[in-house]
Amino acid sequence: MRRGGQAAANAAFGILLALALLLSYVEVLLPLSIGIPGVKLGLANLASLVCLYLFGIRRAALLSVLRIVLTGFLFGNMAAILYSLSGAALSLTAAALAKRSGGFSELGVSVLGAVFHNLGQLIVASLVVQNRGLFWYFPLLLLAGVIMGALIGLLTAEVLKHLPASLCGARD
Repeated sequence: MRRGGQAAANAAFGILLALALLLSYVEVLLPLSIGIPGVKLGLANLASLVCLYLFGIRRAALLSVLRIVLTGFLFGNMAAILYSLSGAALSLTAAALAKRSGGFSELGVSVLGAVFHNLGQLIVASLVVQNRGLFWYFPLLLLAGVIMGALIGLLTAEVLKHLPASLCGARD
């Protein structure tokens, strides 16, 4: 990659990280209360998906880890960091594989990522509390993941359409 291209990619990465932190803060200010504990809008995943499409899985993983740790220290706690990291690891893996397959649009990649994020958090929660009975909760999380994942996927597709071509070719 050209030197100027690397500078632009680094600047875009920094902007995406700032956006992810801002969107995480917005979620803290506007908690979603629909009677299903743990369900969130997942707005910060917009930045992660855009990063995945622009720069690939390595930078998307870095962005996710940085966002989760910073958000956890700023607005949450160690438990929130643990749950978020587990969900993000499974989510990003599923999203990257779906994207690489070429058989999924941004919407499909996002929905898969959201569903696997919820599954990852549910697995860790069941291990922490040592109760597999928590999995009865998965159908509700599946529904929430599909709805919110679709919304974030549509937003991701729209953002990607409006980015400059020079940035869209800035992959690692």
